[in-house]
Amino acid sequence: MKRFIQNKPLVACLALIIATPALAQTAGDVSLETRVRKVESEVSALQRVVFPGGDAKFFPQIQPSQSGTAPAGTPASNPAADMLTRMDSLEGQLARLTAQVEEGRNRMDQLEARLVTLEGGKAAGGEVAVGAAASSNLAAMTGGASAAAPAAAKPAAVPAAKPAAKPVDLSAQRVAAVRAIEKPQTQDPGDDEYSYGYRLWDAKFYPEAQQQLKLFLNKYPKHSRGSFARNLLGRAYLDDGNPREAASWFLQNYKANPKGERAGDSVLMLAESMRRLKDTNRACVALDQFEREFAKDAAGRLKSQYDATKRGLKCPA
Repeated sequence: MKRFIQNKPLVACLALIIATPALAQTAGDVSLETRVRKVESEVSALQRVVFPGGDAKFFPQIQPSQSGTAPAGTPASNPAADMLTRMDSLEGQLARLTAQVEEGRNRMDQLEARLVTLEGGKAAGGEVAVGAAASSNLAAMTGGASAAAPAAAKPAAVPAAKPAAKPVDLSAQRVAAVRAIEKPQTQDPGDDEYSYGYRLWDAKFYPEAQQQLKLFLNKYPKHSRGSFARNLLGRAYLDDGNPREAASWFLQNYKANPKGERAGDSVLMLAESMRRLKDTNRACVALDQFEREFAKDAAGRLKSQYDATKRGLKCPA
């Protein structure tokens, strides 16, 4: 008995040593349980953001932990195994949520790309830049920016502010008159679209001509009539009293093809547009470019327009 009593501290120490792993395991389980519950709550919150609902059909993977006594006859489960099962469920749910987020991002990227494309197409009519062949003179029209980076040049010939659009006459008489203009029907549907725009412009239906010529350019961007159409679109705006928009199309036409059939016309009409906007400096720059690069047209086909524009300007010698 004495020996048993003397060994009692040793027995107590052994009991404590044996119990310590169990206590550590219990503490570890509690810590892991806390972490799992925290992750579960975060995933649930993320689910409510990703999915448009909060009932169980949107959250099939993660269910609230059930408290209470297990049914009779149910074998006791291993806590570590339960934790692993719940962690597997969390990982699977996170993978699915990540896929949902990535799909949403892809859709947004595609939508933004489409919006940029659409806005770029709308802004194309207002872009004023300089072709490499004429950068020495027309760069002045973009404040020198085009000389440093022609591809990224910003329009300077067109002020940012745009005038209010003129109201279009939609009377029955005008509609009937527009319908009376026949649209050509030949073996070249692209040329038919352009010719119809020309007929509308020639009949002084300028808003209708603008719409028709834009339709042609969008539908047949590489058609041989492209230089004609862009130049005529500028004329339709100029004749309709909108020299700002006209200048955009004239310079865009020259930029698109400096050797195009109507490139010279566009440079000369650009000078005329700037003259009407009372921007003498840019008008003189464009006129000088026309004189140097299209001297034959200045002395021939476009002489009358050239003389009229030059008379209205006081350019330095």
